[in-house]
Amino acid sequence: MKVSIITATYNSEATIASCMRSVMEQTYTSIEYVIIDGNSSDGTLDVVKQLQAEFPNIEVSILSEPDKGIYDALNKGVNRATGDVIGFVHSDDMLAQTTTIEHLVNTFKTEKTDGVYGGDLQYVNKTDPTKIIRHWESCAFDKKLLKKGWMPAHPTLFLTRDVYNKHIGFNLTYKIAADYDFILRVFKDDTLRFAYLPEVITKMRAGGASNRSLKNIIIKSKEDYKAITSNNVGSFGTIIQKNVSKLNQFYKKG
Repeated sequence: MKVSIITATYNSEATIASCMRSVMEQTYTSIEYVIIDGNSSDGTLDVVKQLQAEFPNIEVSILSEPDKGIYDALNKGVNRATGDVIGFVHSDDMLAQTTTIEHLVNTFKTEKTDGVYGGDLQYVNKTDPTKIIRHWESCAFDKKLLKKGWMPAHPTLFLTRDVYNKHIGFNLTYKIAADYDFILRVFKDDTLRFAYLPEVITKMRAGGASNRSLKNIIIKSKEDYKAITSNNVGSFGTIIQKNVSKLNQFYKKG
């Protein structure tokens, strides 16, 4: 089973090395690494090429050109990927363990499933990834959870290529919540099966686009509501439950 991992970058010189190393040092060897760069003006591509040379046994595909934002970049990555399974490791993020992909693949094989998502994601300090700020703990999937604002952490979600072929990637009319809209489209599909892997999959540096400013929080709430109503999975109360459920993440730190 070949796994395609996609990383979208834009002026990510400060963090791209730790991101790439977390992928390239995996114990699972059948990995294709797709780097989609938004025409960075810093040293991002220099770091990418240095790491590519350091790990010559890893299949790396690099595309650098202007894009319409991260979701456009992720769509380009999906279209470029050739693996049986597709997942994302964003340029500020890291896979939690060197065995993470091996465990995900084993779950795909034993559960015979269309998607595997991790139980946990840890938000870590931007400059010191050993310091955990939030701990996102998931649970086994039940479709009723969607109306309560539940979703798996997107960076922990790995899906088969067939799922992406069926659900046509990310909707670019969303600026911040395209991942939530995509997850709702996929998880409400009764023909698909998902498996829950209860371990930390991803470490994410705090300070992402969705919570970077009050303006972005307002935009995200509006887009969340649009995603919820357009996918017929809930109402305004779903947004409230979605946000309230996050409070516990600041007390659980693994």
